Amino acid sequence: MDNFIAHILVVDDDDGIRSLVKKYLNENNFLVTTADSAESASTKIGIIKFDLIVLDIMMPGKSGLEFIQDHKNKLETPIILLTAKAETTERVEGLEIGADDYLPKPFEPKELVLRIKNILNKTIKTEQKRIIEFSNVKIDLNKLLIIKNSKEFKINNTEKTILEKMINNPGKTFSREDIGQLIDLDKERSIDVIITRLRKKIEIDPKSPKFLQTIRGAGYVLWIE
Repeated sequence: MDNFIAHILVVDDDDGIRSLVKKYLNENNFLVTTADSAESASTKIGIIKFDLIVLDIMMPGKSGLEFIQDHKNKLETPIILLTAKAETTERVEGLEIGADDYLPKPFEPKELVLRIKNILNKTIKTEQKRIIEFSNVKIDLNKLLIIKNSKEFKINNTEKTILEKMINNPGKTFSREDIGQLIDLDKERSIDVIITRLRKKIEIDPKSPKFLQTIRGAGYVLWIE
């Protein structure tokens, strides 16, 4: 998976587990979004396509198994279940209805990383590119680069997440709330700052944007020629 940065959704109602898993996955070069419930996870998979989901079974509200049932006909993303040792029946049911693997709690973060890599190696084509070119701009999400008029600009994982969704949905307007869900941020001013920063890297004239435009009262849209 050279130059590929996988985006993982971690779903668990335990703050400590979410923080631990996110920290360890970040240290191993994964992009991570978290959700504290099945309902929150459902919202987030409607906004962005993840490469893999780490999913707790037992959560308040809907369980992890109910989450899989709700989305099994349209969700192609591989899933690793986190299960308590006593949840043998639920573990088997999860595998039967579509989960790809499971890991009993407590678990070693290193083992979770190995299981994630094993699944991604089977499901992700290494030749797949996340590169688009328009006008004098080239966006390379594999290398986290924007090349404008032969000048290179680095993009961070937050910018990559936003661009990935916009690139896959050209012409679609994303509200600040949509973008906030993507990057786990609820401050509108901070989102505006991120968009402004992206414009400086993409636009020839950031003050008169041609590609990353503002739709008044609605949000932002990426127009790709």
